[in-house]
Amino acid sequence: MQLREFGEFLRSRRDRIRPGEVGVPVGARRRVPGLRRDEVAGLAGLSVDYYNQLEQGRGAQPSEQLVAALARALRLTEDERSHLYFLAGRPLPPRHGLAAHVHPGMLDLLERLPATPAAVITDLHATLVQNRLATALLGPISPARGREASFLYRWFTDPDARSRYHPDEHEHQSRVFVADLRAVAARRGGDAEVAGLIAALSSSSAEFAALWARQEVAVRRSDRKRIMHPEVGAIELDCLSLLSEDGTQRLLWFTAPAGGDAAEQLALLGVLGGHR
Repeated sequence: MQLREFGEFLRSRRDRIRPGEVGVPVGARRRVPGLRRDEVAGLAGLSVDYYNQLEQGRGAQPSEQLVAALARALRLTEDERSHLYFLAGRPLPPRHGLAAHVHPGMLDLLERLPATPAAVITDLHATLVQNRLATALLGPISPARGREASFLYRWFTDPDARSRYHPDEHEHQSRVFVADLRAVAARRGGDAEVAGLIAALSSSSAEFAALWARQEVAVRRSDRKRIMHPEVGAIELDCLSLLSEDGTQRLLWFTAPAGGDAAEQLALLGVLGGHR
C-alpha cells in the first residue's frame, strides 16, 4: 500500500467537494471550501481518528469495503476509484460485488429522496447503500459478505430474512425473486457468480428448485408490499425500482399508496428513526 500517496489523494478529493453536493449543511463559520475530515469520515461510516490516520499516510490498510465507502463519500469517478484501490494495495473488485462502484446518478437520486425510504442494490439484491428512512423501515444493511450478502440468497436460506414481509406474500415474493434472477442470468450470460448462486440455491432450497424449474422470467420493476415493522406495524407500500443503464444496479424506493395509513406510518417511522 502506498500510504502517503493514498492520504494525499484522499485530501485532494476532499478539498474539491462542496458540502451542499453531498447534503452536508454549510455553516456561517465554515473555514474550508471543501469537506472537513470529520464529514468525510461520517459519510464513509468510519471513525474520525482512523480517517485522520489515512490522510496522514499511516494506520492500518483499509479493506476493499472501506475503500468503496470512501470512493462513494468522495464522489469519485470510476477512474479515480480504480486509482484509490491501486494506492490502497487492493485488487479492483468485480462490478457486481458489495464493493461495486455505486453509479453516480443512482447515488445522486438516492440523496434527493430524504423523505422516502430508498436504497441502491446490485442486480443480485445485495444492498450497497441506503438512506436513513430505509434503515428505519428495513433495518441496517447486512454485514454478511459473499453470497450471503444477497437478500435473494438469504430469502431462501434464512427464515429470519422473511420476518419483515407479511406471511401471505411470501409465496408471491419467492416467485418474483426467481423470475427476476432468471432475467439477470440471461443478461449476464450465465457468469460464474450467477451460476454459483443458482447452484447453491437449487441444492439448499426445495422451494427455489421448484420455482426455477418453472422457467418464469420477469425483471422486477415494481411491486406492492406489506412490511411488518416491529414498532409501526404492517405498512402497505409500493416498491419501485429504476435500473442503471447496464442493469447491474437498481435504485429502490418505497411510496405510500393513495388512501390508507402508510403516509402517516412513514412519517412516524421518520421520527422514530431520527431518535436512534
